[in-house]
Amino acid sequence: MILQSLVEYYEAMAEKGKAACPGWGSVEVSYALELREDGTLSRVIPLLSPSPDGKKMLPRKMELPAPVKRTNGTESNFLWDNSSYIFGFDGKGNPKRAKQCFEAAKKRHLEILDGVGDPFAAAVRSFFNGWDVETAEECPELQEYLDDIKKGANLTFRYEGEYPGENASLRRAWQAHYDQEAEGEQMICLVTGEKTVPVPTHPAIKGVQGAQTSGAALVSFNDSAFCSYDREQNLNAPVSKYAAFAYTTALNALLAEKEHTRHFGDTTVVFWTRDAEPAYQDLFANILDGEGEKVSDTTLRACVDDIAHGRMADWSSIPIKPENSFYVLGLAPNAARLSVRFFLRSSFGDFVKNVKRHYDDIEITGGERSKFETIPLWLLLRETVNQKATNKEASPQMAGDTLRAILSGGRYPSTLYDQTLMRVRAEQDVTGGKAGIIKAYLLRNANNDLYREAATVALNEDCRETPYILGRMFSLMENIQESSTGASTIKDGYFNSASSTPAVVFPLLLKLKNSHMKVLMREKPGLAVTLDKQMTELMDMLPCTFPKHLLLPEQGEFMLGYYHQMQRRYEKKDKAVSADNDKEVK
Repeated sequence: MILQSLVEYYEAMAEKGKAACPGWGSVEVSYALELREDGTLSRVIPLLSPSPDGKKMLPRKMELPAPVKRTNGTESNFLWDNSSYIFGFDGKGNPKRAKQCFEAAKKRHLEILDGVGDPFAAAVRSFFNGWDVETAEECPELQEYLDDIKKGANLTFRYEGEYPGENASLRRAWQAHYDQEAEGEQMICLVTGEKTVPVPTHPAIKGVQGAQTSGAALVSFNDSAFCSYDREQNLNAPVSKYAAFAYTTALNALLAEKEHTRHFGDTTVVFWTRDAEPAYQDLFANILDGEGEKVSDTTLRACVDDIAHGRMADWSSIPIKPENSFYVLGLAPNAARLSVRFFLRSSFGDFVKNVKRHYDDIEITGGERSKFETIPLWLLLRETVNQKATNKEASPQMAGDTLRAILSGGRYPSTLYDQTLMRVRAEQDVTGGKAGIIKAYLLRNANNDLYREAATVALNEDCRETPYILGRMFSLMENIQESSTGASTIKDGYFNSASSTPAVVFPLLLKLKNSHMKVLMREKPGLAVTLDKQMTELMDMLPCTFPKHLLLPEQGEFMLGYYHQMQRRYEKKDKAVSADNDKEVK
């Protein structure tokens, strides 16, 4: 289904004129080699232009014959390549191989252009016949750009102001060569269903974070243990030349669109619609980020709400239909190959509904204290990592599993919850992000409905769950100590044990609380009465004895109770500051 969906996307792009014809591709070229009629080099033309930020020079994208799949061989691209193939330059300390590369390019160009009478074709043939590899680096026309050319920049030819993709004779010669039926056994293509001779290797996929820059394989067989019936390489999964070209062209195009590509852990995520309408990608990218780039957050939320409820929405003057088919693919690097973390397909409305549900699940009070209205996934995952560590990235597997749960509406991975509790114990602190994770996990994964009573956005004063009440009590006792002494130390010394073995710790904490209350009664009697009343109300909700142990979901309830009570305290402070400011204004 992955390959078939990508082929459909390619065909939709081709109908809109956004994809190259079979056998052609978009190539990044840094320099053009201007040829004279006799094939000698006239000059080198730089095709570089500044990036939008002005920090580097970017090569020009040109439509040229599709790149070959190179592993350890020396197969050459046609009418373009790097300096090893075009000039025979040695940039890797292996002059013998560089000469082999040039000879491979020479042979390929002479074979394909044999009999082509166009002056451009004749000039290219003359260039390869007349080029001397031994004295190549002494060519005066190359000296100005020699160092950069030797580093591996892509080169192409130009003749009388014309590039290869603009010359009809060269295009026909290449197309005739590309369309030749390969020799071999005919098989049924797994993608198109047509009977054809499958290709043994597929073009490389480029742009996956962490994979080889030269490209990696999505479909690959490299060991006899994976092969059947004495078939080699990709003949074990027969795919036609057209289908291999189409799916790799589509996927490379998706990966090249950085504004529509997202990275979570080691997973690179791309998404698309069957009809290749980019407005869906724009909107989905903004929804994943939790904030709008092109529109206000209010407009984004209204658009999401319409689509989640099955209503058509407008995005950049494009009608967004909830029923439109939508695909999400997650890829991870695996040496020279790619691993598929997940592939999800559904209606666009279902995906939006699932992402909206996730943001609703993690919504927690205190969000106004953050610059993000809704916590984006990349920031949420950082809550599971020690921010003092050198590597601040979350576990790749957990990141991929979490994203899959969000997009599919399934259960969150237990590792997300476990890692969050581990960080809370290590830091003795419950941040808004950690509280959001705990709340979302209890809502979606907990088998006990009682656990969900604590999983509310703000303080639930009606919740009678013992762990939740104990968390609130701990926050109150911390408030009492801080109000009486000016500092609080019980969190550093007792938070972990209080959240896991309350029966051991809480009797001691209550004694400490009584001591602090005596001091508070003398210095701040009004506050002391208020806090004592709140503590008494919570004590009345508890059973006769403190529980000996709290299970992991119950520990999450404890932490939510602590966090909610703490946020209530902050809310009162904020209101007090606001009231004081109003008085000053008056």
